[in-house]
Amino acid sequence: MNKLQTQLLENSRWKPWEYALWLLALASPLLLQSHALIINEIAIVALFALSLDLILGYTGIVSLGHAAFFGMGAYSAALFAKLVMPDPLVGLLFGVATATLLGALCSVTILRGTDLTRLMVTLGVGLILMELANKLDWLTGGADGLQGVVMGPLLGQFEFDLSGRTAAWYSLTVLLLLFVLARRFVQSPFGATLKAIRDNRLRAMAIGIPVNRHLMVIYTVAAAVAGAAGALLAQTSGFASLDVFEFHRSADVMLILVIGGVGWLYGGVAGAIVFKLMQDVISSITPQYWTFWIGLFLVVLVLVGRERLIRPWTWFKPRAAGGKS
Repeated sequence: MNKLQTQLLENSRWKPWEYALWLLALASPLLLQSHALIINEIAIVALFALSLDLILGYTGIVSLGHAAFFGMGAYSAALFAKLVMPDPLVGLLFGVATATLLGALCSVTILRGTDLTRLMVTLGVGLILMELANKLDWLTGGADGLQGVVMGPLLGQFEFDLSGRTAAWYSLTVLLLLFVLARRFVQSPFGATLKAIRDNRLRAMAIGIPVNRHLMVIYTVAAAVAGAAGALLAQTSGFASLDVFEFHRSADVMLILVIGGVGWLYGGVAGAIVFKLMQDVISSITPQYWTFWIGLFLVVLVLVGRERLIRPWTWFKPRAAGGKS
């Protein structure tokens, strides 16, 4: 076993704090019953952030249209429940399948051009899908949204109640399962090649890594995970609207990764918790200006640094000569 394989094996092992973290997360709808709805939202947003981190943090692909896959999953799951059958798990799989297909088709658009080109192309895909959803009002409800989406009981036993506990457990379970799969994915030799592509694409091509094929695969996988997040939103809220394709969806998930950190799967989870709690608390205090305070927090985060913001006693630590603060 070579050094790389040993390192990948070591990194893939779960730490004790990770088991405790996920047990606490799965118990949170029971421990915080009055906050089950916000827990469900956090789980969905964390899954969406996880999908973006796969391409941004591990491959270096910048996207401003990631909401296209989120919206595709949401509308697909909602339409499936309304027109075909209300089973949540089958609808989830259908939403993931359609988002995966869309991701595979769009993956060819990120193979060429600069980062600015990819930003424009990914943003354009999201805008096209939003306009299609608006024009096909006979199917999607247009600007009024797709209403009357009623989900059947989960596993035939657990009804989606108004308290949101079933929805929270459902979303947390899907998040955990896809997190485990994503973790195995990035800690594999394939994940190591993605990091090599991120660090230096030309060098990766020179040593024989099939860069284009790997980029298409990871982009498709990320689209599938984003589609799962969108499907969960539609299923647990019983509604799908043009809002799922909006630019602010892609922008918010980018901010979440700025808060939590890219290239670290827990960054999306941590960022989602901080972002949604700040949004919920600040908007309840000042509904009109909550975006100002979140923007101020992001400015401070970027200027001070995530590590120093978490450990304020290091703010006044003198810099070492030629070193980092």
